[in-house]
Amino acid sequence: MAALPDGPARDALRQRVVRAWMPMAERLALQFRNRGETVEDLRQVAMLGLVKAVHRYDPGRGTAFESFAVPTVVGEIKRHFRDHMWDVHVPRRVQELRNRVRAAHQELTRTADGRGPGVEELAAHTGMSEDEVRAGLEALGSFSTLSLDSALPGADDGYALGDTLGAAEPGFQLVVDRESLKPELRALPPREREILYLRFFCDMTQSRIAERLGISQMHVSRLISRTCDRLYERVMGRVA
Repeated sequence: MAALPDGPARDALRQRVVRAWMPMAERLALQFRNRGETVEDLRQVAMLGLVKAVHRYDPGRGTAFESFAVPTVVGEIKRHFRDHMWDVHVPRRVQELRNRVRAAHQELTRTADGRGPGVEELAAHTGMSEDEVRAGLEALGSFSTLSLDSALPGADDGYALGDTLGAAEPGFQLVVDRESLKPELRALPPREREILYLRFFCDMTQSRIAERLGISQMHVSRLISRTCDRLYERVMGRVA
């Protein structure tokens, strides 16, 4: 195939080679089943790796096609898991740390009567630093995430993960608003400050305020509206 020029004959031969090696690619794909990806998708990724291997193979290097194709197909499958199967985006370096920590954890657990190894043991076994081991351990939970509706371990009353999430406290913003207004309220003329106090703190109607101050209700309404607009502009201007 390498001796043929580009054209229909070379394309037809390339397709024959791909079809001939498809069983090999399928066997490699099945080695990665039960890891969260469907078998059909694994087959498709493996076939893509096979096509790449056929395109890139150079017999002039003296390497048998199988020796070149197997790592190419396996690499394509692993790349698929790395790029498409993580629920949380994790840098490639951390993904590799996770794989090393995971393999070491399994090995040490088998030889320690089921006891989970600690960070120091994992670091000594892998030759990694303790910080790298911790990063790999944190990444272990990033491959697949839990639903917020998932029940917490030991919770018999349906208490779910989402029930543990906090919410914004509305009272905090009220405190911020009041503290922002205090200096502006102190700077108001006495009559406007008294009108706001009677309306918003004593809950008096505009008509009762008008009677108390000896002015019209319309005048009270205009003063409240104008004063509130001025306070808003001053506070927001200071924040900006």
